[in-house]
Amino acid sequence: MAKGHRSQIKRERNAKKDTRPSAKLSYARVSVQKACFVLDAIRGKDVETALGILEYNPRYASGIIKKLLESACANAEYLYGQDPTKYPNPENLYVAECYANKGPTMKRIRPRAQGRAYRIEKRMSHITIVLDER
Repeated sequence: MAKGHRSQIKRERNAKKDTRPSAKLSYARVSVQKACFVLDAIRGKDVETALGILEYNPRYASGIIKKLLESACANAEYLYGQDPTKYPNPENLYVAECYANKGPTMKRIRPRAQGRAYRIEKRMSHITIVLDER
C-alpha cells in the first residue's frame, strides 16, 4: 500500500492511543457557550483547586462539570491501581484539557400573537475533561 493511502493513515492515527485519564459527557443539556465559561475557569488548575472552584461557582453548568471532573479523577485512580508504573499518580493531577463540543439541538415551538410561532432551540453539548500529571 502507498504511504499516503487513507487506510494506512487511519491505522497509524488509531495506533496512537491517548492513555491520559479522561471523562466525557455526551448530550449535556447546557449550551456550549455556557459550559465554556465554567471550563475556562478550571483549565490548567490542579484537581483540588478545580473542584473548589466548581463547588462555589453559581452557574448551572458547574454542577455538571464537577461530577464529570470527579469521574475523571476516579478513572485516574482506577488506571493507577492497574499499573502504578504506567499511569499518573492521582495526587499530582491537573486539568490538561477541557472543552465542550456542539451537540444536537432540540427544536421547539412557542405560540405567539396572531397565529405566529417562534422557534425555541434547546442546545446540547458534549463535554470532555482530560487530566494529566505534573
